[in-house]
Amino acid sequence: MLINCVAYQEGKKLADIPVSEISDYLGRSDCFVWVALIDATDAELAEMQEEFDLHPLAVEDARKGHQRPKIEEYGDTLFAAMHLLEPDRNDIGIGEVDIFAGPRFVLSVRHRSKQHFLGVRERCEREPELLRQGSGFVLYALMDAVVDRYFPIIDSLESELEAVEEHIFDHGAARSNIERLYELKRKVTVLRHAVVPLMESVGKLTSGRVPPVCANSRDYFRDVYDHLARINTSLDSIRDTIGTAIQVSLSTVALEQSDVHKRLAAWAGIFGVATAFAGIWGMNFKVMPELEWDYGYPAALLFISAICAFLFRRFKRSGWL
Repeated sequence: MLINCVAYQEGKKLADIPVSEISDYLGRSDCFVWVALIDATDAELAEMQEEFDLHPLAVEDARKGHQRPKIEEYGDTLFAAMHLLEPDRNDIGIGEVDIFAGPRFVLSVRHRSKQHFLGVRERCEREPELLRQGSGFVLYALMDAVVDRYFPIIDSLESELEAVEEHIFDHGAARSNIERLYELKRKVTVLRHAVVPLMESVGKLTSGRVPPVCANSRDYFRDVYDHLARINTSLDSIRDTIGTAIQVSLSTVALEQSDVHKRLAAWAGIFGVATAFAGIWGMNFKVMPELEWDYGYPAALLFISAICAFLFRRFKRSGWL
């Protein structure tokens, strides 16, 4: 579906134009066209391919909409694929935006995402001196908006991790903590899959041979790279903390199991002694000490109880009970 199609001249908005007039404005050296699509159909992409002379391989990637974050150069046109991440209650939704940036046009295609870029367009239109740089600055603005939306997810992950750490030593909470930590680890992995490849690609726009489309906006892309590097550092820190927390939780489980084993061993020792004495006095021999004594039975019970009480006290002192 077409969201908007706008022509700009010298950094200022000229008009909202129909798709059929795109070629007219592309023929003017002082103009460029910014088109935005969402969940585009094959027919719409084919129409845009014809209007902007897009490379078939790039259009095929945009049609599928399940790409690894990347930036590729096709002649004088750049194709960028980025993940749009949308936090949910217990998950992170993954959408995608594909951007074509040529000398006189920018085309963005969103897939499976409710996020919009109206604020990006308004920001660019408020800065005509920057928008005058053309499609390179628009590409930067869209990238910057996507990357900035990763920061709240980082904050959310850190808050969740802190909440788990507060209860990591609670008795009986190890299983639930480990489950939450693995869920956090999965979210971190989703975010890393969006950040790391994009950081590698953006790095190519800031050093060495820079594509002509981005030549005037190199400093701005360096800012995007810095943001991605910060996010990646935070992700590494969170991942290390999660790994440590998982190890601590597993150690807590082992300690709890050790305490249970100690209790079981202590009680087994107490009842083992009682069973041993009862077994000895329970043997059916005619001649046995105290067999004919009137107080033999209660004396035996008293003796066994005293031994068990002594063992219980010793185990209690040593922390086994």
